[in-house]
Amino acid sequence: MKKIIFLMLLVTPVLLQAEEPTAPSTATPDVSAQNDLAERNKMLYSLGFLLGDNLKKQLVLDNEDDYKALSQGMRDSLLNKKSQTDVEKYKPQIIQKYQEDAKKIFAKREAEQQEFLTNFQKEKGVKTLDNGAMIKLSKPGKGKAPKADSTVKVHYTGTLIDGTKFDSSRDRGEAFQTRLTDVISCWTKAVQQMKPGARAQVVCPPDTAYGNRPVGQIPPNSALVFDVELVEVVK
Repeated sequence: MKKIIFLMLLVTPVLLQAEEPTAPSTATPDVSAQNDLAERNKMLYSLGFLLGDNLKKQLVLDNEDDYKALSQGMRDSLLNKKSQTDVEKYKPQIIQKYQEDAKKIFAKREAEQQEFLTNFQKEKGVKTLDNGAMIKLSKPGKGKAPKADSTVKVHYTGTLIDGTKFDSSRDRGEAFQTRLTDVISCWTKAVQQMKPGARAQVVCPPDTAYGNRPVGQIPPNSALVFDVELVEVVK
């Protein structure tokens, strides 16, 4: 029987850095304990919210009763209570629902992405390249555009079509340097359309990005949107 993964939580590694010692808290023990408990509750609520957000991406729930039944089962399990059903009996139905919902979710994503790509292609100033990638310049830049094997420095922000950000050199505060032969084909083609100082919105259909491979927060078969600024063509 195939192993079915129902929950997935992407945990970002936390780097602990030494800090300067701070003055002891002036809060009374009771107030301090209450604050600690409130923060713990907020953390656990946030964890539950993230779990629910990921679960939504894997299951189709039709109404409030569906949510109540699901959350009650999770609650009973977490509290080590006896199951109200014969869980083994329902495993075949669970697997069937997971498989059917996966098809529905995939079809919905495909339709949304195709609509996004079609609408973007119609926007004024959009250029569709020979591999299907699309670029819309917002700032022209000056000088010579890079070649397919050039090394470039760029700033970029990458999102899914719904605006979910998955990466950003701007957030790291450092331009990204790469050879255009070492990136996804969407970038290889699109960045060659830019000159130093140029800024553009680059839209990558799935087959010009990561195809059916999941990468970090990027689900398989995802269209990607990049805000790219060509900082420099490295000589």
